[in-house]
Amino acid sequence: MEESEQDSVIEDDTADTERQETRNPWPYLKELFAVVGYKNDSWRMQCILCLPKKHELLAFKNSPSNLKKHIQRKHANHLERYKNLTAAPLKRKSSTSDEGSSKQLKLWDVKRVSQKSVDEFILNFVIQGLHPGSIVEQQGFKAMINRLQPDVTIISRGTMINSVEKATVEMKENLKAAMNEVEFIATTTDCWTAHRRSFLGVTAHWIETEIMTRCSVALACKQLRGSHTFDSLARAPNDIHTEFNIRDKIVRTTTDNGSNFIKAFRVYGEGEENNNQERQSESDASENSEGEERDQEGNINFIEATTLLNEDDGLEYKLPRHHRCACHLLNLVSTVDVSDANANATYKRLSRSAFSKCWGLWNKSGRSTAAAEIIEEKCKLQLLRPNDTRWNSMHLAVERIIRIMREQGEGAITAVCTTLQLPMFSPAETAFLSEYVKIMCPVAKAIYVLQGETNVQMGWLIPTITPLKTTLQHLRLSSKCCVPLIDALQSGLQKRFGEMLKDPELIAASILVPKFRRCWTTDEGLLQLGLDYIKSHLKELPVTVSDSTPSSEEEDFFSPIKQGNLQENTEQLESYLACPNDTMEVLKSFPAVLNLSLQLNTPLPASAACERLFSTAGLIFRPKRFAFPLIYRDGSIFPLYSLVIL
Repeated sequence: MEESEQDSVIEDDTADTERQETRNPWPYLKELFAVVGYKNDSWRMQCILCLPKKHELLAFKNSPSNLKKHIQRKHANHLERYKNLTAAPLKRKSSTSDEGSSKQLKLWDVKRVSQKSVDEFILNFVIQGLHPGSIVEQQGFKAMINRLQPDVTIISRGTMINSVEKATVEMKENLKAAMNEVEFIATTTDCWTAHRRSFLGVTAHWIETEIMTRCSVALACKQLRGSHTFDSLARAPNDIHTEFNIRDKIVRTTTDNGSNFIKAFRVYGEGEENNNQERQSESDASENSEGEERDQEGNINFIEATTLLNEDDGLEYKLPRHHRCACHLLNLVSTVDVSDANANATYKRLSRSAFSKCWGLWNKSGRSTAAAEIIEEKCKLQLLRPNDTRWNSMHLAVERIIRIMREQGEGAITAVCTTLQLPMFSPAETAFLSEYVKIMCPVAKAIYVLQGETNVQMGWLIPTITPLKTTLQHLRLSSKCCVPLIDALQSGLQKRFGEMLKDPELIAASILVPKFRRCWTTDEGLLQLGLDYIKSHLKELPVTVSDSTPSSEEEDFFSPIKQGNLQENTEQLESYLACPNDTMEVLKSFPAVLNLSLQLNTPLPASAACERLFSTAGLIFRPKRFAFPLIYRDGSIFPLYSLVIL
């Protein structure tokens, strides 16, 4: 091709040039040529070596041969440079040419999914999304799967249900095997009612000693039929614990403060077992004195053994030790016990006036869409409405009003009250609400801390409540109108947590949390109670003997009653208390301390974990649900407990 034909000047197109500059087909030649446009199937290239003369030429989209010819004719001294620039890309292309087909085959293999994999993906989709089994029969779902994998067959609804049940059995077996390796387990239990049906939820928790992190699983969410009497609430958890073979491993069970739960654990719980055994032993002693005889050889004949066996001793169910939910107790303190502050006439008048105006706003925003739009327009935020079943809901609702006043000015709330024809807040009422939020904030933070699950342990309870009481005492010194409220809170904390704050076991649990040790209080008497408990229980730990150590039959027989070396355990305790490391990993260096810490700190101070089990109640309890397939461990969700909900 002649130079006149090859180097013809093409009409400049600014817009086209801007579009194509970023699409240089040969970026390694940008030192010699620049892209200025695109025409038909050819690139418009400008030679940089020809500058300042503007010289453009065409190069076919798949070949830069015209560019090479131009260099040969016009810039022969740069031909070697051109060859060096094109050598590296050609080398990379040739080195990968042999692998090109295999790479494409790998990509094709990834896209081709087997029928078994598709079935597993659909099963996980239904389970993790809590979808009904009928979703596999919907045309939209079928069209999506067929579009992605045209050659596969979508499983039917019946097959889906059978797969869930099969996965349930498999997961239960895996879970039993996992918990069989754990020494200490804690559970939480709660009851929930929805769609005129009641459900009982049970979760299990333990601490993995290798990584010192908490593991949580949902054992069951089963329908509870009949009245929620104390014996029915005792039977259901007892059956679940027995089903998973963990009844003897549970150190504590945490529930709310419902009277039926409290009575169930008072009658059947391990905490009352000793008293029952004492009473029963006294009864047995009197029965034995009357009902047993000795024959001539001195053997005992139990004349009324059948009567004693048939006698109902009230221990047909065995429940673990009970712990009342700390968050529920704090909620009762902040909602029930604060009513004692109304004994002060001034506080009563001011609080009722302020809260009545708050309720006027909350009711308007909750019942009228027009009112809600007005509030959002003038306040830039919507109001929160208190809920009886939500912890901290009153505090959060009042805090939202105060936040609007602080960010948008008091004029925003005043404008809303004027528009909605509601009474406006006086300066005294505004000051009261601000102080109320300030005082209730520590209580709300304590609830947030204790309702955690991943890193919270029983040892967090006392170090959380003790500073709370101290903080409230400091706020009392600066309070202007809420002193009766603080006094009511302090009284409620003492009434509901007084015994826990003096419990040596809970104090010991706090000391055995490296995060706290002895820094959470200055009361040496309380610390001594916990240390005495630790020392008395450390010496009860058995000596760990290596399996390779030979032993006689006598040593094997008496090994269960051998006690650990008291001096060694005491040294471990002192070393632990002096260690500056505050992570849970430090406990691995002190085996005796670790074992006792796991026993005391495995339980959770709150039952919020079980309440989270019902947090998706809108999905779980809807009429079309066919199963409750939830078990979570390390963030994963698997099928566990199938329920037919018609």
